Amino acid sequence: MELIFKLGAPGRRGVTLPKCDVPRHSDNDLPATLRRSAPAGLPEVSELEAVRHFTLLSRQNMGVDTHFYPLGSCTMKYNPKINERLSALPGFTDQHPLLPQLPEGGALCQGSLEALYETERLLSDLMGFAATTLQPMAGANGELTAITMFAAYHKSRGDERRRIMLVPDAAHGTNPASAAMAGFESRDIPSNPEGDVDLEGLQAMLGPEVAGIMLTCPNTLGFFDHNVVKVIEMVHQAGALAYCDGANFNAIVGRVRPGDLGFDAMHVNVHKTFSTPHGGGGPGAGPVGVCERLVPFLPKSRIVKDADGTYRLEYNYPQSIGYIAPFYGNFSVLLRTYVYLLMCGREGFRRISENAVLNANYLRERLAPYYEQKYQRSCMHECVLSASRQSAKGVRALDIAKALLDVGFHAPTIYFPLIVPEAMMIEPTETESKATIDAFCEVMIAIAKAVETDPDSVKRSPQTMPIGRMDEVAAARNPVLASL
Repeated sequence: MELIFKLGAPGRRGVTLPKCDVPRHSDNDLPATLRRSAPAGLPEVSELEAVRHFTLLSRQNMGVDTHFYPLGSCTMKYNPKINERLSALPGFTDQHPLLPQLPEGGALCQGSLEALYETERLLSDLMGFAATTLQPMAGANGELTAITMFAAYHKSRGDERRRIMLVPDAAHGTNPASAAMAGFESRDIPSNPEGDVDLEGLQAMLGPEVAGIMLTCPNTLGFFDHNVVKVIEMVHQAGALAYCDGANFNAIVGRVRPGDLGFDAMHVNVHKTFSTPHGGGGPGAGPVGVCERLVPFLPKSRIVKDADGTYRLEYNYPQSIGYIAPFYGNFSVLLRTYVYLLMCGREGFRRISENAVLNANYLRERLAPYYEQKYQRSCMHECVLSASRQSAKGVRALDIAKALLDVGFHAPTIYFPLIVPEAMMIEPTETESKATIDAFCEVMIAIAKAVETDPDSVKRSPQTMPIGRMDEVAAARNPVLASL
């Protein structure tokens, strides 16, 4: 497609405004320093040209509303439209975010405060924690919130020597960055041959300088650690805290409460487990649940319910880590979460996790004869295959991903986790039908067979997309930039 700047003609407009009939006064003019010295450089197109350009552009996208989207590890693939409609009600969208902080403003937004309060309580119950904050605006922001509370907890006890955060090699990639931002030094813990935390390696690293462990549960291999309770016990015995990266919570929601396992804090990607697709960098939210001993350190303000049934903001928490995000987090995403929580209930979430696990294992078994698996065990919500067999014939995971695009399937996550060579992380989710998963498997099998007979045909992919196969190295080193 042409750039929109190449459409239209000089002087063409999508809208024309009537001539201003308000008398000008020099005193009201913008200062010269704030005025443009040249036109804004916007495309000069008609309304029809603008609408057609962006409509055609949108048709080139792949998304949950148009294609099967097996992207792992933490992107929701289901977006109930009722969530969109209810979160867009004028009573929610027309309120000013400062309203609850005004002297009489709280009385005008009781519905919004109640929705947030109830969402906190429902999430706390599902995760098994004493309290939850909704402020974090993404999964990584939730990680940072939890680990910052770990630092505040140790500081409150006068134990500031604990500057080490342990991170398993099967954890999410943002964990070390979150630990560093909270002032910790992260150290890797290796996985054992089954894909679980190596207990001997963990024991060797524990000591008086360790502040905690960041354990992705289930991990990025798609496994629920067999020794998770033992790992937490070992960490606690060393005086450290245990954090659960709950980005993969939809694998266990309704069946396991991480707080009951002994975790001290956990974030959950509500933009995955509780709808609102996050693909493409869209809106996210990462609420954090905490055990009783971390409640004093939760971000402020917090929503409290008074004896008369009304809701208000409370700021008097002297040990709080303060604000972690503006206002109350990503409000519209949290409203979607609230609707989904009410729609599904505990039993509904049990079925969700069961279907997520069933779909992933069905896919894993169907593709096992054609793609390598580094770890021979059942998975949870996602399976990690390897294209190492295909790479021996010159076809990489990247080539397979591009071949999937040719037949209308979004590519899975590739080359992650790093501990699996030529990794392909595939998450069918709980919402896709067997027919869709079977169609995907048939294409994956066909690609594997094509590698055996004509590997170059796969390496030429994609051939049906608006943009064909590019030289990745040349594209990175010598990008063609449009001059406007």
